[in-house]
Amino acid sequence: MKTLSVDKQEIEQLLFREASLIDEGQFNEWLELYDDELTYWVPCNDRDIDPELHVNIIYENRARLTERIKRLQSGLAHAQIPPSKTCHLVSNIEVAGSDGDVVTVTAKFVIAELRRSTQTIYAGRYVYHLVRKNDQWKIRMKKVELINNNEFLGNVSFIL
Repeated sequence: MKTLSVDKQEIEQLLFREASLIDEGQFNEWLELYDDELTYWVPCNDRDIDPELHVNIIYENRARLTERIKRLQSGLAHAQIPPSKTCHLVSNIEVAGSDGDVVTVTAKFVIAELRRSTQTIYAGRYVYHLVRKNDQWKIRMKKVELINNNEFLGNVSFIL
């Protein structure tokens, strides 16, 4: 098995950029950070379930995530009228290891969402699988492990 050379600062900048693009509503640019074979996953209840066999809060591939972004940008996503304002804080970024050409990275997050004069706080851990494409890191998988994923979440139709 080959060992990948990983620049932690480069990884951190990717995750910080991802958070900024979401907060700025630049969803097309955000999607460009992802690999074509992407998985965007927010599990429900346990962290280590098989997403193909269990209920998930969100479990999307590129086509479904592209459709979500189109709805958010169209003004027809009724659950996002008015659109949420978000502020993502990403910290404790760690390169957990690599397997072949995939690097696993974990990070902690806090997301403040403001919508209709109500502020909601979400927190948890991200797990990323990153791959190197054309000398850039791409996100192949993003798993959002909310600490309250077995509780009432309300409207999470925005991008976590």
